[in-house]
Amino acid sequence: MVLTIEELKKITKSLLFTMSEEQYLTLQQEFTLILEQMKLLGAIENLDQVEPLVFPIENENCGLREDEVEKCLSVDEVLKNAKESMMDMVKVQKVVG
Repeated sequence: MVLTIEELKKITKSLLFTMSEEQYLTLQQEFTLILEQMKLLGAIENLDQVEPLVFPIENENCGLREDEVEKCLSVDEVLKNAKESMMDMVKVQKVVG
């Protein structure tokens, strides 16, 4: 099954965005590839008997450590190291333009 450019335009219009003709061609090629891959997956025998993979590594101990409560710095100690502070918060330069 191949999606036509007209079908893609109808879909994008319903999603309230538009694309250039070149982008529609790229999208059509990508959808064709995805549909071919889905067809390959559908051809796998006994796929309904395979248990879904929840986590790719079957390791009970995967390196996670237990959380341990540790002493943390007080607000005053943190603010001592700050160049500028305001209302018990560290003041930084504007990041977003």
